[in-house]
Amino acid sequence: MLKYSIIQGYKQLFIIIVLYMIQYEEQILIQEQNEQMQFKELDEARFSFIHIKACLVSGIGFFTDAYDLFVISLAIQMIKYQYPDAANYEGVIKLSALIGTLFGQLIFGYFADQYGRKRMYGIELIIIVIATIAQSLSYDIGPISFIFQLVIWRFIMGFGIGGDYPLSAIITSEFANVKNRGAMMAAVFAMQGFGILAASIVSLIFTVIYKQEIIENNNFDSVWRWIIGFGAIPGTFAIYYRLTIPESPRYTSQINNQNDLAANDINNFLQGQQNQEKIQYKQVNLKLGVEEFYRYISQWKSLKLLLGTALSWFALDIAFYGTNLNNPIIYEAVGLTNSSSPYESVKNTAIGNIVIALMGTVPGYWFTVYYIDNWGRRYIQLMGFTALTIIYLILGIFFDSILKNFLLGFICLFILANFFTNFGPNSTTFIIPGELFPTRYRSTCHGISAASGKLGAIISQYGFITLKDVGGKNNQIPNLLLLFSFFMLIGLLFTLLIPETNSKSLEQLEEQLIEMHKIEDS
Repeated sequence: MLKYSIIQGYKQLFIIIVLYMIQYEEQILIQEQNEQMQFKELDEARFSFIHIKACLVSGIGFFTDAYDLFVISLAIQMIKYQYPDAANYEGVIKLSALIGTLFGQLIFGYFADQYGRKRMYGIELIIIVIATIAQSLSYDIGPISFIFQLVIWRFIMGFGIGGDYPLSAIITSEFANVKNRGAMMAAVFAMQGFGILAASIVSLIFTVIYKQEIIENNNFDSVWRWIIGFGAIPGTFAIYYRLTIPESPRYTSQINNQNDLAANDINNFLQGQQNQEKIQYKQVNLKLGVEEFYRYISQWKSLKLLLGTALSWFALDIAFYGTNLNNPIIYEAVGLTNSSSPYESVKNTAIGNIVIALMGTVPGYWFTVYYIDNWGRRYIQLMGFTALTIIYLILGIFFDSILKNFLLGFICLFILANFFTNFGPNSTTFIIPGELFPTRYRSTCHGISAASGKLGAIISQYGFITLKDVGGKNNQIPNLLLLFSFFMLIGLLFTLLIPETNSKSLEQLEEQLIEMHKIEDS
């Protein structure tokens, strides 16, 4: 009798456990279905002014980022005329912002997964604005030279710029609808083209304004301060909107488990409203830990994707920053800005940058915006890397003969290189990591991918300045162009590790990755 009672007790316990497991699975399924229904509103929303506004809030930051990073190529040209000894520090001045950017991408990328997108967004822009103003006010103070101050403030500015990469990409991605997500992310990044263009236009305007002072006294001191300081203006207008943006609903729901609040944020976003009261986002213990991220990335299917996004971005930035930060040097090498007059040299460099930006850089970005949701990200990236491999190969092999016999041909090829950089991997390497990875790791993986790009930029910038004059002034530029071609081929090969993300919701991409892991485990 006792034995029978014990058996019956075990049976009842077993039934209770089974029923509890079924109920738990049903609750999980219902929660997942509710999440999918919530996100379906975002994924299927019609493209409207609220999406344009989101792009502008994020895009102004990238306008500022590009302006501040690339205006230095013209500013350093002016500083060297004003202070000849500054030529010894050209590489350090250019590298400081890139190094700061690398650290900013890694740290802000991780923090946005750890503490939320909203908590980080806006802070990076405040850092950029303060550091930009401080650069323009750098003067010799006792033993502290203005060069040293310029380097420090550009590092700090770069740190803020680095934060903008993962934050703007992830926030745009997680608020976008599926149909236009690629175009929205591309449009945000396309503001970089306008920033590059604006840097040259503003430089040209202030150079012309101070023409008499430059010609008579060789004085660029006011000019370079104005053109650097101008970069603080656009970012200032976007700070308020970034600080008041709601938390990403996907982060709120999937990481903080606050489904009701996520639904409220989705509703407010789609109606173009802001929360009327301060919302307390719950603190839970589901944040990203280093050990958890290591377990995730140690799986080959995850590591393969990160290698694809990171190393293709690394390869791209070898050429992108190798050329764009050194345009004045390249123009001088091909004879476009050779002039005994500092005024004419700076003016011609600015005009050259404007022509290339208008004919190659800016159109390239907006071709991506137009075609990316039709052609797909992977195709455009492969196409761009292929074109760049061929163009840099031609420029490197036939450098001297093209310059001697067909200078216009060099200019056309250089414009094409800028076009296919931006209608190609410069845009897609920014977009793909913002879609490909799960919500829990999305910002961290984007930050790592972007930081890999900046590592390539740092190596490229140091190598360019160090190697270009080996054997004579600008003697190695043809070989550097051949090296750029090799890295474009490397970028093409690593792109093959990346799947297409077009026309899929972020949850579908996450489920696809989970299925890959199941196949791998089996």
